[in-house]
Amino acid sequence: RIYPISPEYNVVHNYIEWLYKMPWNVSSKTKIDIKKARKILDEDHYGLEEIKERILEYLAICQLQEKPGATIMCFVGPPGVGKSSLGRSIARSLGRKSIQMSLGGMHDEAEIRGHRRTYVGAMPGSIIQNIKRAGENNPVIMLDEVDKLGIGNFQGDPASALIEVLDPELNFAFNDHYLDVPFDLSNTLFITTANILDPIPPALLDRMEVIKLPGYTEQEKIQIAKQYLVPKQIKFNGLQKNAFTIDDEALSYIIRRYTREAGLRDL
Repeated sequence: RIYPISPEYNVVHNYIEWLYKMPWNVSSKTKIDIKKARKILDEDHYGLEEIKERILEYLAICQLQEKPGATIMCFVGPPGVGKSSLGRSIARSLGRKSIQMSLGGMHDEAEIRGHRRTYVGAMPGSIIQNIKRAGENNPVIMLDEVDKLGIGNFQGDPASALIEVLDPELNFAFNDHYLDVPFDLSNTLFITTANILDPIPPALLDRMEVIKLPGYTEQEKIQIAKQYLVPKQIKFNGLQKNAFTIDDEALSYIIRRYTREAGLRDL
């Protein structure tokens, strides 16, 4: 009933549009197949046996409950060991949409919880925005670099705002400041990654299960290079498969002399 020329018209129109476009009851059918999940994890990652076993245990619990387990997994390890790609593999094995959010340098609480509608140009927080973009209320959301969250200042503390998102006891009625209506995040699967644990506040760390990814040994790196990295680079550079060969000694020389690192990024 508001006149279209009124400045209030657009504010209310946007708010109502957000409310009816949110996937309140839309969720993708999750069909968990443990054997298929194991195959996907082996396709994407070499080694990491203990971590794969833990992921499969987690998926088995999800299968029994027919909903995500109450555990939030936090993969911790040096750069290049495959933390983010493990999250993508989990989404693939669940058959759900995967959303990646980088938390590095985020210093405003409103980026998580949204702005109140009284502000000009107010928007919901990035959690609600990503769920609307996914079009379903149970995607897999990867929260990258949780250890690099900005330190709280006059704009609030984003790490404290994340506690409500990641706590299974609280997130069934997540209250975004913009929507101002409780949204159920309990079906959403959150996976976090970090390089080190020290900067993560204890209250936030308490809500996550830490899974440490150590670096790879030289033998593992050689196998990963042969099976994944070299074929990928040959394809990327438009070369033919049999144009040349790289033997194990050459790979070993590169690993020892040029890329002494825990992960595989330089290699």
